[in-house]
Amino acid sequence: MATTRTIELRTAIPGPRSKAILERKDKVIAGPLSIYIPVVIEEGRGATLTDVDGNTFIDFTGGVGCLNVGHSHPKLVEAAQEQLTRFSHTDFTIVPYEVYVTLAERLIAVSPFTGPAKAAFFNAGTEAVENAIKFARSYTKRPAVIVFEGAFHGRTLLSMTMTSKTHPYKAGLGPFAPEVYRVPFAQDYRGPDTRTALAALERALVTQVAAEQVAAIVIEPVQGEGGFVVAPRDFMAGIRRVCDEHGIMLVVDEVQTGFGRTGKMFAIEHYGIEPDLMTVAKSIAGGLPLSGVIGKAEIMDAPPDSAIGGTYVGNPVAQAAAIAVLDVFEEENLVERAQQIGERIRERMVAWQERIEQIGDVRGLGAMLAIEFVRDRDSKEPNPELATAVVEAAAERGLLLLKSGIYSNCIRVLCPLVLTDAELDEALEVWEDALGAAVGT
Repeated sequence: MATTRTIELRTAIPGPRSKAILERKDKVIAGPLSIYIPVVIEEGRGATLTDVDGNTFIDFTGGVGCLNVGHSHPKLVEAAQEQLTRFSHTDFTIVPYEVYVTLAERLIAVSPFTGPAKAAFFNAGTEAVENAIKFARSYTKRPAVIVFEGAFHGRTLLSMTMTSKTHPYKAGLGPFAPEVYRVPFAQDYRGPDTRTALAALERALVTQVAAEQVAAIVIEPVQGEGGFVVAPRDFMAGIRRVCDEHGIMLVVDEVQTGFGRTGKMFAIEHYGIEPDLMTVAKSIAGGLPLSGVIGKAEIMDAPPDSAIGGTYVGNPVAQAAAIAVLDVFEEENLVERAQQIGERIRERMVAWQERIEQIGDVRGLGAMLAIEFVRDRDSKEPNPELATAVVEAAAERGLLLLKSGIYSNCIRVLCPLVLTDAELDEALEVWEDALGAAVGT
């Protein structure tokens, strides 16, 4: 393995201070908030984090996709601190402020809308999704929503209903919201193919819900928690056609795919089609809580006065950071950087797949890449235990990785796009070493 340059391990993982804090956590934090990686962070910089025991890791979890510009980017820190010294909150709909308007202007300018568009801001991706449905229902005067198998849209009531994976997100937490209908998501590895999936959608409009009752079809161009499953181009085009034929709003969930992750500012740009509404969150503000809905102006203006809102309809400190995020993307060419990172990681993943029988698939767009583990390639039986073993072996060696997939058998890449070439090479060496340890090669 290459000599490490960034990773520095001073203790076993987890270290004694991390263990002590997690023991305190068990006494006072609600049980469902279980810990994925037992490392307590002390400081984060760029693509690295250092824990309370002084161990430095390369971070490929990226705050679950919130840190495309990295940990504590100096421009974000400066922007948020400067805003905080002036004012921290008013509720925009009570006492408005300019940063809200400026962010809307900047985001609309880089969004894939050809005509007039407007924005509204919230706190988390789940709020953006639920409010997108409000906009669609108000505009169409229809109640129903169609979503896809493998989808993840959030954890509040409507978005949890829209989410596909039962454990841990839904089991025991019902009853769920009405008028949500689920159809297959086309994919190249496990199927169904585009023709079959589109036929199932058309059939659902006959057997499950009438087309004239459907307000929106909501889709992730690349399913995030579902395992970085990329929607085929003709599948997305077919969904746009169905929406156009029936007056249904196409809502594109870019919460995880947005802000350069796929090698485009927004993943829908890979498909050459225009959504009606788009949800954004995660990396929008570099880790500060912020989300938004951007959409065609006539749809965004459809709800009645004050029907959209909330105490935190966006926050000025997070919005100042979000403007800084857009500045960093321009100044550091992070969309192009995502393409470069993706090419290097994909090349390495494909080489692993050629050697390791248990890697069934390598997929993704740009730097939004994943490998899927199976017991054997013929059956494609999911192998979540191997995915877990690789994650644990990588953490012990100083690389933090994150699983995904409806069977929890995928490992995804959510590294900060400010990752240096040296950090990337080191991370891939560690990942390869962890793979070898986990599969016994």
